[in-house]
Amino acid sequence: MNISYIPSAATYALFVVVLVGGCWGNIAEEETYRFNGHDITAYWGSDHFNISNQGTEVELSMDRLHAGAGFTTKRSYGSGFFQMRIKAPRRNSAGVVTAFYLTSVGEAHDELDFEILGNEESRPIRLNTNIFIDGYGNREKTVHLSWFDPTADFHNYTLLWNHRQIVFFVDEVPVRVMRKVDGKSYPATRPMWLQASLWNGEPWAMDTDQKKINWAYGPFRAYFKDFKVDGCPVDGEGSDLASCSSPEYWWNAERYWKLDEAQQMAYEHVLEHYQTADYCIDRPHPPECGL
Repeated sequence: MNISYIPSAATYALFVVVLVGGCWGNIAEEETYRFNGHDITAYWGSDHFNISNQGTEVELSMDRLHAGAGFTTKRSYGSGFFQMRIKAPRRNSAGVVTAFYLTSVGEAHDELDFEILGNEESRPIRLNTNIFIDGYGNREKTVHLSWFDPTADFHNYTLLWNHRQIVFFVDEVPVRVMRKVDGKSYPATRPMWLQASLWNGEPWAMDTDQKKINWAYGPFRAYFKDFKVDGCPVDGEGSDLASCSSPEYWWNAERYWKLDEAQQMAYEHVLEHYQTADYCIDRPHPPECGL
């Protein structure tokens, strides 16, 4: 995978919204849907967004003529524990990106990305994670998901975000950890919205000689369900963000400031056997690396 430029899921979505004449500020005006008890809206590609089963499952689709689709919560959060069960597109999906992420708004935004990178049928699906702080990303890490097939069934993707650490989990297994370093930038100063999207990631999301999506296998479809949020809600301006580090919220308790022993062992196993790219190794070590 070419990591000279890794676009964020939110940046790509913003590009599409602007391209088709939309605006982030109009989200409140879009049609609202109840998804597992949470208010969401299709902020782009609404004709390729479908919510079904009495508001318990969302399908996003993408074909040669349509860039994809995305949805967002209408509420923003300042910390929390966020879960989604996702089934990625099947068959030769190299270049297709299925994303689940937290993002703030504005040029100097914060963002926490899960990006499931499609692949040829004979090659493992990869999971790219990235963290943006003050508009700067390039903190990508990648693992191949060869211990299960993310296209055959639903799997759980979870973000733990508190004032001490960020953990990305897949089926309760930690696959990425970022701990706060005193005096260094950390994404805790802006409210973030939960979003999910399906989009065209060619060519950077491809690890084969193939540089274009094989549309003969389209349309590509991703499915989302069991959306669960334990989060600290904030208003759009983030005026009450400081309260989101309160120990009254269970995910801010000291036991969640670091991995427990079993989680640490599982995490080290992932790093040893499945990690394929790490910005902490590929570039001079930023201060948060090695913790």
